[in-house]
Amino acid sequence: MSDSIFTKIIKGEIPCHKVYEDDKTLAFLEINPIQPGHVLVVPKVQKHIWDLPDEDYHALMSSVKKVANRIQEVLKPDRVGLQVVGVDVRDHAHVHVFPFNGMAEYRQLPHPAGDEELAEMAEKLRFSN
Repeated sequence: MSDSIFTKIIKGEIPCHKVYEDDKTLAFLEINPIQPGHVLVVPKVQKHIWDLPDEDYHALMSSVKKVANRIQEVLKPDRVGLQVVGVDVRDHAHVHVFPFNGMAEYRQLPHPAGDEELAEMAEKLRFSN
């Protein structure tokens, strides 16, 4: 299997606006967000979500929770939503985590974000080590 776009991001071959990283996961801003602050959380192993070993699945969901809590703390939306879609990058698990204030925002179609906008948001959401 060839490297997914997420594997290339993990390897540093493609840049991203990282907000969180540990030994098993990486979280970075979505370039086509549903709402500003939309983060993708990916495992560092390239597998479909249901094929992840339990340890990697649990690490992924733990990171999703950390990112969701960070979004809530910093951006203070009414809710933080999750989506596991699996059609845009089929062979690499990823969870969309994003702020929203109502169902219209939750269901909004993604739209491209500028690099400056993403950089500013990453600065707000980035975890300090």
